This record gives sequence, C-alpha cells and structure tokens, in this order.
Amino acid sequence: MSPPTSVLRFAPQPSVQPARLHPRDSQASQRPWLDALNNLDELELELDSDRGLLIQRMAPITRPSLTRGLLSDLLRVIRALPAGYAEDAERGLAPLKYLVLASRLPGMFLLGGDLAMFMEVIGRGERETMRRYAHDCIDVVHAHLHAVDLPLHTIALVQGDALGGGWEGALAQDVIIAERSAKFAFPESLFNLFPGMGAYTLLARRLTAAQAEEMMLSGRIYTADELQQMGLVEIVAEDGKGEAALYDYIRWHERSRIARQSIFAARRIAKPVTREELIRIVDLWVEAAMSLQSSDLRKMQRLATAQNRRTAAQG
Repeated sequence: MSPPTSVLRFAPQPSVQPARLHPRDSQASQRPWLDALNNLDELELELDSDRGLLIQRMAPITRPSLTRGLLSDLLRVIRALPAGYAEDAERGLAPLKYLVLASRLPGMFLLGGDLAMFMEVIGRGERETMRRYAHDCIDVVHAHLHAVDLPLHTIALVQGDALGGGWEGALAQDVIIAERSAKFAFPESLFNLFPGMGAYTLLARRLTAAQAEEMMLSGRIYTADELQQMGLVEIVAEDGKGEAALYDYIRWHERSRIARQSIFAARRIAKPVTREELIRIVDLWVEAAMSLQSSDLRKMQRLATAQNRRTAAQG
C-alpha cells in the first residue's frame, strides 16, 4: 500500500527533498506548532494526518552520522510534541498516533555518532563538550523509548545500514521495520570504545546479557533477517518496499490498536528504563572516550574516513 498523495511535507534542504514532494495545504495552518518546525536544518518532517502519522527523516548535512545539528533538530521535535499534541486536541484535530524515525540518506539509516567531532573534542580534552553531546543523545533515546510520554506508537524504518548510535536509535522504538539489505553493527570496539547511548540497556531488555555483550563487543555485522530471528526486527521488507511495508503495518495495527498499544505500555512498565540509568552508562562512555590513546584515534579516523567516502559516493 503506497503513501497517500495528500501527505504534507516540510523539507529543510532542497538538495534532499523527495521527488514526490507536495506543496503545503491547509493542514499547516491547522497545526501551527508543526508549521513552526519548518526551519529544521537536518531533519525532514512528513505528516499524514489521515493516519495520524509523523515521519522524521534524518538528513545530516556534513556526515552520515548523528551530527550536533541533527541532534538539535531531533530534540526540537521531541520538545514540541507534548504541547502540540495538546494543542491539536483543543482544536479538535485527529491526534497523532504514530511517530516514525527514518532516513533521507540513500543506503544508510545512520552510521553512528559524529566521529570527526569526537576526535576534535578528545584531542582538545573537552570532556564537558562530550558529556553535553552524550546527554543530549540520551534525551533523544529516552524520549523515543517512552513515546515522548504520549499515546504514540514509535517505529523505526531502516532502509540502509544502522551502525553504532544509529542502531541504538532504532532499538529505542517500539517496532523496527527493515529492508532486507540493511546491515546492523556496533563498530565501536574497533577503536577500543563501547556503544554507550543505550545499547546495553536496550539489548538486555530483549536478549540475555551475554548476547547483548557479544553484539556490542564483537563488531559483527548482522543482517535484518538474523535480527528478525532474534526478535529485534519485527518486519523485513524487500529492498525498496520499506515504506509500503510501513503503511501496510499501520493498516494492520489499526485493527487492534488499543490492545497492541496496551502491550507496548505494559512492556515499559514490566521492563522500565530510567533516564538515570542511561545517563550513568553514558557517563562511563564519556570517560572511556576521553581516555582513548592515539592508536585508538587513528582507528577512529579510518572509520570516519570510510563513512565520509560513502557520503561522497552518493553525491
């Protein structure tokens, strides 16, 4: 099932606008809180009010990673959603029901944290800068993990590789829909670090501690099919069919939405994740990052160069 032609889109960069971009319609004036987000720099928003669906498409400008600009845009949306949800209710508008995290990067969901920035900050010994970045990442993960404390169903649509922080961001959603060629990995161990933006907590909720640690330390690349067998990916779609699978899933979910939403809420109650826990772990990550040696940073540099090469190849 294809997306409707009435979708309202806010595209920050003309260079990354989708080919089927539609002009704004009356929905913009009906939802001024959302219209106020039309100046995002590295995040594209797509609204389908008929289905109560808001898609966030990550579109980092400089590197295919969680840049500070992209992080800032994600935080802006998270902070605007609660008041916007209440405002929509006051106006009698159909509520948002689904919040989707996706990407505008061809062949890439997100390739992790901003390694180039990490190397600069570590080189200058700016521990507090690294800590602020890490805590902002946790705020994004925690908000998505708890559906922004709203009756939303969160979905990751992975149409490409999800590495490091990109994989953690997908894990923070209720459901992951992945295209078959998508690859998942935590490459941090290659430069003597560990994935600190929630990986241990998020994996240990679904797997054993031993499985979580193996996935975090091995550097192994996992396929979408493998992760579906492990229960981490719900739906595997054929390449190019991810968005159609998303709309099919929503149509199927609507048939028993109350029951299924209750199950997701029960999961949060049965296996609660506090911000304090995530912060304590990411503070360990900050200390580990600031302790990396020059040999580790050279390995990080090689990986950062490889990531940038992928971006250049897309250009």
